[in-house]
Amino acid sequence: MFLTAKEVYSGNLIIVNAAHPYHEEASKIRLRPVRREAPDILLEEHALLQLSGLMAEINGWEGIVPVSGWRSFEEQQNIFETSLQEDGEEFTRKFVALPGCSEHQTGLAIDLALKKEKVDFICPDFPYEGVCQRFRERAAAYGFIERYQEEKKRLTGIAKEPWHFRYVGRPHAQIMKEQGMCLEEYGAFLKQFPYGKRYYCWRDERMGEAQREEVQGGEQKGTRSKTRKEVRISYLAAEEDFCAGETEDYEQCEISGDNQSGFIITIIKNIK
Repeated sequence: MFLTAKEVYSGNLIIVNAAHPYHEEASKIRLRPVRREAPDILLEEHALLQLSGLMAEINGWEGIVPVSGWRSFEEQQNIFETSLQEDGEEFTRKFVALPGCSEHQTGLAIDLALKKEKVDFICPDFPYEGVCQRFRERAAAYGFIERYQEEKKRLTGIAKEPWHFRYVGRPHAQIMKEQGMCLEEYGAFLKQFPYGKRYYCWRDERMGEAQREEVQGGEQKGTRSKTRKEVRISYLAAEEDFCAGETEDYEQCEISGDNQSGFIITIIKNIK
């Protein structure tokens, strides 16, 4: 694989917040309308594919409506300035990201609402019951996380937003949910597993008995499960352009920048 240092700014796992603005010039996203009925609400195409699968499973579009997907810098700036004028600074800084620092600019975030006559654009109603809760419970299996939790506000800089979901992909959403981590914590956690030396191993429930292990020096710790595949996750610092030989016997390799200082490398291996 060959990585250039600027690719650290793109991928499903980039952290976008007030401390780490979005680098639009490095973006490779392809956007698609979330629904035919809402052609102006856009999402990155792979995230949309997973969202559509989740909605089909729970028949979600019968009771849920999309509120906001991808936003340009200009749109985010307009939302921020309008909220300042209409709702005040305290409210705005709680619920509206600074222009250039919004996940919506990545195309990987979507705000959803319970379908009803009037929907609040800034703080839509997405309750912890009914079809909204069914969406929430199945979200991680399709690569989505409920991004902003009240107990993580100190790390994210955003107050609790039950309506805001962010695509990070599988198995990362599942691991974050199991470990109770927000994206900022997850990125820091993965730095413990430098590429080529150590990796975090995760085995998928859908492939058999689930098992999570830490692996160091190529030696597995813990009992082996009956799964057919395992996921190995590691972190590569982006000091300069990097090229590594294809030495791994893997079925799939996914690479995402973190919008900070490196890459998260996810390898799916066949297990005999």
